[in-house]
Amino acid sequence: MDKKVTIYSTPTCHFCQLAKEFLKEKNIEFTDYNVAEDMEKRQEMMEKSGQMAVPVIFVDDEMMVGFDQDKLAATLGV
Repeated sequence: MDKKVTIYSTPTCHFCQLAKEFLKEKNIEFTDYNVAEDMEKRQEMMEKSGQMAVPVIFVDDEMMVGFDQDKLAATLGV
């Protein structure tokens, strides 16, 4: 897979956990930023998405706010 996947999440977010589990099940590598602890990444997420909601998932330059399994699967081609 040559798509770059990045997820901004928090440890207590149920949908963040579901998204990460889905990516792991599909053997998709991703970078995870814990925005509950990393203030710099939290600010970056807010600037990119315009909000505080998590998860924020980027597949290359396409942004998704929240976890929509069907949309994420389609975007990833899995």
